Amino acid sequence: MSHRTEGLRKPGVNASQLRKVHRRHIERLRTTSSQSKGGSPFRKFAKATSSAMGRPWAFCGAGLAVIVWAALGPIFEFSDTWQLVINTSTTIVTFLMVFLIQNTQNRDTEALRLKLDELILATRDARNEFVGIEDLEDKELDELEQDLRKLSEE
Repeated sequence: MSHRTEGLRKPGVNASQLRKVHRRHIERLRTTSSQSKGGSPFRKFAKATSSAMGRPWAFCGAGLAVIVWAALGPIFEFSDTWQLVINTSTTIVTFLMVFLIQNTQNRDTEALRLKLDELILATRDARNEFVGIEDLEDKELDELEQDLRKLSEE
């Protein structure tokens, strides 16, 4: 069970208690967002790099680098060193980008999850036990999916 949702899954939690948790969470969000100006240096770097590398000009730049490399092939007589340059470059860039993209993906997923939790808590008829279901085992998620499919067919 997630530490953020621990009190929400207990039987007997009423709407008033949920609203208190909700208000406390909103106040904490306001306080932390006014104090933080973008987060850690790595977070800023990861966000900026991930955003920049998703732009068309980044693709064009990578394509241009490959064209220049290929054009230099005859000059370097297609040597092993010439091949090693592109292999090493692409390996290093790919290796580093995996971590930057994963960091951005994790942050975006967590933000989306929290927004959905907020909607669940704010909706009177929503089932609050759905808050924090990302902590369930795969088998439990599959069972829940089957239950929801049956409900949708009724």
